[in-house]
Amino acid sequence: MSKERVLASLDIGSAKIRTVVAVVDGERGQQVPNVIGVGISPSLGMRKGNVIDVEELIHNIISSLEDAERMAGVPINHVYVGMSGSHIEAFDSRGVIAISGSEITMDDVGRVLEAAQAVSIPANRRILHIEPKSYTVDEQRGIKNPVGMTGIRLEVEAHIITGHVQHVKNLEKCVDQAGVDIDDLVPATIGAAEAVLSKRQKELGVVVIDIGAGCTSVVIFEEGTILHSVSLPIGGESVTNDIAIGLRTSIDTAEKIKIEFGSVLPEEISEREMIDLSSVSKVDTQTVSKRYMAEIMQARYYEVFSLVKQELERIGRSGMLPAGVLLTGAASKAPGVLDLSRDVLGLPVQMGFPVDVGGVIEKVDDPAYATALGALVWGMREGESVQRMGSFQMKRAAQQVGAWFKSLLP
Repeated sequence: MSKERVLASLDIGSAKIRTVVAVVDGERGQQVPNVIGVGISPSLGMRKGNVIDVEELIHNIISSLEDAERMAGVPINHVYVGMSGSHIEAFDSRGVIAISGSEITMDDVGRVLEAAQAVSIPANRRILHIEPKSYTVDEQRGIKNPVGMTGIRLEVEAHIITGHVQHVKNLEKCVDQAGVDIDDLVPATIGAAEAVLSKRQKELGVVVIDIGAGCTSVVIFEEGTILHSVSLPIGGESVTNDIAIGLRTSIDTAEKIKIEFGSVLPEEISEREMIDLSSVSKVDTQTVSKRYMAEIMQARYYEVFSLVKQELERIGRSGMLPAGVLLTGAASKAPGVLDLSRDVLGLPVQMGFPVDVGGVIEKVDDPAYATALGALVWGMREGESVQRMGSFQMKRAAQQVGAWFKSLLP
């Protein structure tokens, strides 16, 4: 059991807070996390990725963590936090260095990534993650891993994801006061992709659309690396608000009928089909048209996919991604969303379910858990890369000590 690592992730969304606990067998070099605990609680202290009530959010996080601890039977002391929000922005940057020795080492890779981060960003923004897209050694481009190669000049093209400093600090404060340490912050734009994509899909070209309650996270992969990512300030809450205004109901009633009767294909619903609101609410007692609600939902989802199409057109990839589209997030499960997105984007579309996950799969086999599981997979891979880098540095230090002793010999 000593070789097993226990990892936990916390997906703090605008509607729900999801906690996932998994075990990774380090002795066998296991690559798949085994889920042993899941916790879920409502998120009442967040709105569109921003903290609006610190005390409420702390209480919600603790509730989710306790549920997961009870199911897993192990305490949670540190977590990988998946975060989303319209304040998350991304841009591309380049870094160039001279190679220090005869061949490229992990130190050189670290230095060139630091050089890529030496860009002018506003004082109110903080770098959350830097993803190397490709390396160039002298004139050789498109290199994925330059370690061990020989050359004089190393260059990297990197994708840098930033967040608003105050929003990030508020979130960190809430998690800290909930009694757990943060291992790393994982932006939802790349978190969901980690859980649902295979290497082949990333190589061919694919777009992941994570439709959450507060915002929609979009990330595009090609040739194995991130090509573009963006957060759109529209999500499931926008649909609920539209229904409440259009049908003149309360927000709670709008949310209930959206989940129970919602569809984005009004042409398949008869004009005579009605919804008696008294069956789901004590406040609203009128009868509303089911087809009219579907028209309201269709208009908002059409806007979401139109904005995604604009992003694809901006980078010249509209209709040109062979692996198509994967939809994740709780708001992507409405009936007809697959058909509508297929028509608007002109690409093959499928629902994104978690891959390469073991344990209690029935609890997490849901597009809504993509970000939580992605943060977990992210943490597992980061831990392995840190271990590899540590062993590499120890080996290098031993070689240097050996060379020093040899220089002392007559």
